[in-house]
Amino acid sequence: MKVVMQRVKKAAVEVDGETVGSIDHGLLLLVGIKKGDNPEDINYVADKIGSLRIFEDEADKMNLSVHDVGGEVLSVSQFTLYGDTTHGRRPSFIEAERPEQAEPLYEAFNDRLRGQGLRVATGKFGAMMDVSLINDGPVTLIVESKK
Repeated sequence: MKVVMQRVKKAAVEVDGETVGSIDHGLLLLVGIKKGDNPEDINYVADKIGSLRIFEDEADKMNLSVHDVGGEVLSVSQFTLYGDTTHGRRPSFIEAERPEQAEPLYEAFNDRLRGQGLRVATGKFGAMMDVSLINDGPVTLIVESKK
């Protein structure tokens, strides 16, 4: 599992011109599920994201988690995170999990975040989405379940 995590002042996702998810201060997560990912991977990444100290404290040090600042999460599925561009000119997505297996894992990931007390908004799995954000910092990190 791979998640590109961006600290945001606000973010939203639209499908067919309709806003389906939006947040204010918090984290935008672009979530990729890889073939072979399992609940252990989901739990590891969700727990890591919930506890990472990437928000500034009163001394301007990254010392606070999304929980500590009362932040929200916008989770957007993105299989293209597993696009392999090493050969040719068109990416190969062979490492990305098939939608029928990926969607339940994506939902379990979001449920794990909610279980931590976070408000989690989402996009629409498998849809073409327009994502907008105001990056805060900017701070962008990648969290992966396997080395």
